[in-house]
Amino acid sequence: MKPGILLLIAIFTLTACKREQKKSASEPILISNHVQYSEENENLHIQSGNFTYNFRQNQLPFKKIILLNASMAGYIAELGAENLIIGVASPEYIYSDKIQNLVAAGKIQNVGNEQKYDVEKILSLQPDAIFTNHIASFDNTYKLLKDNGIQVIFLDEYLEQKPLEKTAYIKLFGKLFGMSEAAAARYDEISKNYQELKQLASKAKERPAVLANEMYGDVWYLPGGNTALAHFISDANASYILKNNTEEKAVTMSFEEVFAKAGAVQYWINAGNHPSKKEMLTMNPVYSKLNVFNKGKIYVVTGKEKGKANDFFESGVVRSDLVLKDYIKILHPGLLPDYQLTYMKELQ
Repeated sequence: MKPGILLLIAIFTLTACKREQKKSASEPILISNHVQYSEENENLHIQSGNFTYNFRQNQLPFKKIILLNASMAGYIAELGAENLIIGVASPEYIYSDKIQNLVAAGKIQNVGNEQKYDVEKILSLQPDAIFTNHIASFDNTYKLLKDNGIQVIFLDEYLEQKPLEKTAYIKLFGKLFGMSEAAAARYDEISKNYQELKQLASKAKERPAVLANEMYGDVWYLPGGNTALAHFISDANASYILKNNTEEKAVTMSFEEVFAKAGAVQYWINAGNHPSKKEMLTMNPVYSKLNVFNKGKIYVVTGKEKGKANDFFESGVVRSDLVLKDYIKILHPGLLPDYQLTYMKELQ
């Protein structure tokens, strides 16, 4: 064969190989600064905080999973994948009726609680994966499960401070369950709703002053100015009393410090789970000194609560659009005249 032809074949082969390599590795899908995933040579790579996971094609999609915290249930329910769950910890904290019915029917097993997980039961169920927040005190338990061939996947969605990034975890669950298209479509719909609601809120003529959270003992734990709640307040076109703060965690203040900042506050949101203003005063009489307590409006997150289960911490983790809609209804009721609150309730 002529040298020129051999050279052309070599160039063609090299180009084809490069194209194949390019096809085999996907660009990372960024869920947030904490979580991303990518595919290479038909393997799925996940980076979640300090933890890395690699799954071969024959390991996916997962068919049997265990959840060790209730917030994960919101993502599963949003995908309609409840039948994949074979075990949950502390089922009394799960709001979903479908999951509760599966627990009652024995199709989902109780595998313990945050004090102690039933490792023997978990091993007997042989799940494809366990989903949980990482709790350092359980590292020995996690190691025991991993040593027995069980995947323990840590997803700390509670660390996310941008509402839509918290919602975006649904895309990772979709990837692991073989439901990527459905998950992406659901995320796109929630994101679209959120942006439209934010645009609606921007039309409000006033930006009311807002106070959040409550006291524990002598300390008021306010959300930092760069937390999820602060972002919700801003996107609802209101003025949070710590809007200039840059913390992504709770800021501790004395009552006197809060009192000094709260003179113009009209709305107090996420004020715990109190049943009434009277009960609030029995817990902490100093609240009566606040202008917002006497003349403003106070809202708690008990709109969807059953026993120990609260859907704000379950479906509300995913449905950032509905959470924002609640805050807009509270802070600018005229913009959503026919909407009834989903997760919030006004205290009387």
